Amino acid sequence: MRASKYLLLASLLGSAMAVQAAPVTYKLDPNHTMVLFSWNHFGFSNPTADLGLGEGTLVYDQQDPAKSSVDVTLPLADLDTHVRALDEHLKKPDFFDADKYPVVTFKSTKVQALGGHHFKVTGNLTVHGVTRPVVLNATLNKIGVHPMTKAQSIGFDATATLDRSAFGIGAYVPNVSDKITIRITTGGSVPQTAPSK
Repeated sequence: MRASKYLLLASLLGSAMAVQAAPVTYKLDPNHTMVLFSWNHFGFSNPTADLGLGEGTLVYDQQDPAKSSVDVTLPLADLDTHVRALDEHLKKPDFFDADKYPVVTFKSTKVQALGGHHFKVTGNLTVHGVTRPVVLNATLNKIGVHPMTKAQSIGFDATATLDRSAFGIGAYVPNVSDKITIRITTGGSVPQTAPSK
């Protein structure tokens, strides 16, 4: 009888550990996400714009980060520079051509743990109808139960640099810098299932 109890306990513990080790899928929250990109303007200033988030899914495996992934869609309709005229100009054909290419997307192809809370996330960025590989230097800020929503949650920051001309957006280079600096902060939670009636 005692042996049976030990076997049952071991089975339950094994099942719990397997569940804990499984990849967890988080839905990224547009209200807690900023995708900022900045550039140099004729050497005088460094404006910043926010693309915002349309939809985003992050799969994170604490035990094996290589099994993690991220997939996001950023609608250009939400682009915000805090200058309305500049918002409209950036959406025109000489820049994003938003009528023809209304979204920016990023889909990871590889996640590499660098130690601590740092990761190298390689993926395909599609802008202006052109897809190029981009590397994000990501930092895990926190993972756990959110004190307000009570949902299992996660938060990351990430940075990257790229040349906009590689995506066919080369207007006014070099007076307006080709090099773009990207900074992302995002948080998400495990979707909560509605209680059955």
